[in-house]
Amino acid sequence: MAASRKKFVIVVGDGMGDFLLDELNGRTPLEVANTPNMDRLCKCGELGIVRTIPEGMDPGSDVANMSLLGYDPRKYHTGRGPLEAASMGIKLNPEDVAFRCNLVTVGSENGIRIMEDYSGGHISTEDAHEIIKDLQSALSGLPLKLWPGVSYRHLLVWEDGVADIQTTPPHDIIGQEVEKYERVYKKFPVLDEFRTRAEEILRNHRINRERVSSGKRPVTAVWPWGQGRAPNMRPLTELCGLSGVMI
Repeated sequence: MAASRKKFVIVVGDGMGDFLLDELNGRTPLEVANTPNMDRLCKCGELGIVRTIPEGMDPGSDVANMSLLGYDPRKYHTGRGPLEAASMGIKLNPEDVAFRCNLVTVGSENGIRIMEDYSGGHISTEDAHEIIKDLQSALSGLPLKLWPGVSYRHLLVWEDGVADIQTTPPHDIIGQEVEKYERVYKKFPVLDEFRTRAEEILRNHRINRERVSSGKRPVTAVWPWGQGRAPNMRPLTELCGLSGVMI
């Protein structure tokens, strides 16, 4: 009889740690939550601490998940964009630079532009796809390609582009002034022109009018970040002798 193969389940509690809250008597939401299934997993499994973010690298789920799957991020991580491309089945040429492209809400407070929402009010995939379809006209004459993803998460590819750019994830600057973070785009006319055209299209878009009328946040801008070229990664079957799926 053939020996049974082991199966592994990795559950990533991304952001689960949370903060100590006064209204919970100095405890975190996780400390007071009723978690019988997680408690059982802890009792039956093995517990430990592992560093998933190498020293000097920005903390993020893309870096951490690479570590958990056995890939050294210092060797393989080039940016979140290329991983988004791989998840969408989009093949990148060696000279392509892939960006994660968020649909975001940039508002105004006392005349200052503020990042209100990194997700455009957690826009639905259906509405987002209509917006991405209409944003294709903003690419005219530019060496850019735009692919629809899920909800606010999309992919922008710059053919023969520049990867060494200091972009900032929009979720890191919620409530902050965006001007200093947008300066990087103005250094690259291709990206600046695309963002300018996109804002014009979004300003009076049908989806945004409907969202505002129903009390939802509109999508006011596109925000490319997490750029990089395709990494040269060995398949997991070769690296660990395992096959699997990721959700």
